[in-house]
Amino acid sequence: MNLSNLDYDVADGIATIRFNRPEKRNTFTKKMAVEIAQVVETANADGDVRVIVVTGSGGHFCAGADLEAAASGTLGDDGGFEEAAGGPITGVERDSGGFVGLAFGASLKPVIGAIQGSAVGIGATMTLPMDVRVVGESTRYGFVFNKRALVPEAASTWYLPRVVAPGKAMEWVLTGRFVAADEALQSGLANHVVADDQVEAKALEIAAEIAANTSAVSTSLARQMLWHGLESNSPWTAHAAESRALAERFMSADLVEGITSFFEKRQPTFPMQVPADLPDLVDRPAQRPEGL
Repeated sequence: MNLSNLDYDVADGIATIRFNRPEKRNTFTKKMAVEIAQVVETANADGDVRVIVVTGSGGHFCAGADLEAAASGTLGDDGGFEEAAGGPITGVERDSGGFVGLAFGASLKPVIGAIQGSAVGIGATMTLPMDVRVVGESTRYGFVFNKRALVPEAASTWYLPRVVAPGKAMEWVLTGRFVAADEALQSGLANHVVADDQVEAKALEIAAEIAANTSAVSTSLARQMLWHGLESNSPWTAHAAESRALAERFMSADLVEGITSFFEKRQPTFPMQVPADLPDLVDRPAQRPEGL
């Protein structure tokens, strides 16, 4: 991959996506959007990747859109964005933030955000489809769109009131005020708040726990069912999906290893991988409907 806005590496079952525009506080461009979606797709296709960790550099996660580029009516070199994103949506230009947010939302692998410093605008909204968010003590989230004469993006009007209480989501969006790490934790936006220099280590610790102890297939199915459950209007939909998934899991080589390792009091070595062995049993979240 020819990446100019971020770094990507895989070690011990963990794929790390690191935004690498520190001189710009990792501000967002269309080219960056294309690269993020590309590496998420790469991680999802790699059977050795169990978990994705997303982080920043230079003390910041992402300070929002590149305003210098936005002031000119663009988000810089589009890096082939229109082609990658599939063209316009409902007759208008597709939101590049939504392209990234929905790529995280549709991931087959768990996604953990290691968030420090500025997480503003798209730097805040792209974290909402992630499964776990580890936040530094000095981090400030900002849903500041109204202050810039914009509106929320990255499908955040769907995600934010599901990640936190709808009233809190409404307050943050309407005021555009900054949200400190302690309020993010109390509201459920952050799973953990740690010292700034421990953010990445804590995220990698959680990722390693998932990679070492869980079945890749079961973890992927569980992620998909939990997120899709938020899209459903009935617990019966969840009941049907769980029944299908359990029927497959009870007959799997993974289950044999899970039970055997339990009785032998050792770490499991689950043989099945994602995507190669992932059954098409459940409705996957954030899938593009026909016509969009």
